[in-house]
Amino acid sequence: MRVRISANPAILQQPVSTKSTATTQTICPWCLTRSQYSQAFRRSKRHFTTSRNNSSAWAAAVSKIQSTVAEVLPSRTGTPTGNITIDPLKIVAKELKFLNKNIRQLLGSGHPVLATVAKYYTQSEGKHVRPLLVLLMSQATAFAAKQSRYDGADLSRTSDSIDTPISSPSILYDNNPDQIASSSPLRDTSSSSETYAFPNDATILPSQRRLAEITELIHTASLLHDDVIDHSETRRSEPSANTTFGNKMAVLAGDFMLGRASVALARLRDPEVIELLATVIANLVEGEFMQLKNTASDETNPEWSEESITYYLQKTYLKSASLISKSCRAAALLGQCAPSVVEAAYSYGKNLGLAFQLVDDMLDYTISGTELGKPAGADLELGLATAPLLFAWKDRPELGLLVGRKFSGEGDVQRAREIVSQSDGLEQTRALAQEYADKAIASISMFPDGEAKDGLEEMCIKVMKRRK
Repeated sequence: MRVRISANPAILQQPVSTKSTATTQTICPWCLTRSQYSQAFRRSKRHFTTSRNNSSAWAAAVSKIQSTVAEVLPSRTGTPTGNITIDPLKIVAKELKFLNKNIRQLLGSGHPVLATVAKYYTQSEGKHVRPLLVLLMSQATAFAAKQSRYDGADLSRTSDSIDTPISSPSILYDNNPDQIASSSPLRDTSSSSETYAFPNDATILPSQRRLAEITELIHTASLLHDDVIDHSETRRSEPSANTTFGNKMAVLAGDFMLGRASVALARLRDPEVIELLATVIANLVEGEFMQLKNTASDETNPEWSEESITYYLQKTYLKSASLISKSCRAAALLGQCAPSVVEAAYSYGKNLGLAFQLVDDMLDYTISGTELGKPAGADLELGLATAPLLFAWKDRPELGLLVGRKFSGEGDVQRAREIVSQSDGLEQTRALAQEYADKAIASISMFPDGEAKDGLEEMCIKVMKRRK
């Protein structure tokens, strides 16, 4: 747990150590427990109490306190997102270990081809950013201020409720109602064998674990659809689903995933959370429609304006940040958190989601296709004007013609990349991403100190440092 204490930066330059008469042991300042800090502070306090009868003793006591604080605090410079202190993956590693297994159970189908295509992207190692954030947010808000949102039992705290059908199973079976249910090979197997390995963990509720799985289902479904729309040939350095199984199969598998996600979402039995995640699905489609145009008017030879940036950021929120922001909000709602905590969770997700996509757009210009896991410059090849180019466009009006024809002319893509590399578009994109990352950290300052909160802050650092 990190010790958060305001102190004069001038006294934070001493080596970090704990001292005794026998040995001097170097330690990690962020690993100090509260008891270690309390002991150090009490030593200073005793010195102060016995010495405050004269001014020189007072000065010595103040100096002693400052030295003690210097021992337990590291020297920190730069922005709040400048230091790596903890690995967020390790905090919820046990939950993430079972993520793909649980998702594959949710995708159970009696149709072997459908099951194969639907589970195709769950077999490769993705970043799992969205479920990771849901789990961290759930843990970080576990001991935050609470409120009772609904009368009656809190169903989110029991693992049975999230797998219990609302309608009669005889109706939900995927077979012709005129036939005997057991004769149909296509039955809903999503809940028959689903069990959780953490029944006594009060920091992350069963409903919040299921929410993490739902967010990954929605995200993966969007990848299946995006790859068809963009004619992508690879995903995560492997052949894409549409090239492996064909466009029709990929689209149907994405639809199936959204259907399974909707069933799992309904079984959370929380109307507000259902509304939030259902809205996300609509947002993804709205963002995709906005992406078909680079400007609101879709002119053939547009001129740069602030509205082009506004249009881009709105599209980015809908297509990329909406799922992160609303799933973080949903995690706090399922945890019965107070309104202020719910709003903070939403603000964190919104700002981090925008920062994440800005960095992603920047990497398309700066990282090789091998490292990215997809072709470098893919956005321009698809006719998309993202943040680096939009910022460069302000000082290079000749980009307007390329934007208007969506870089379809011979040599347009290479010319656009050259102009962006000669401009400060990449620097402005990074600065804006950093601004959003800092806002994300500031939004959760009210959360109780702890490992999960540190993990959420660390995610902002990792987003800014990522290379794929």
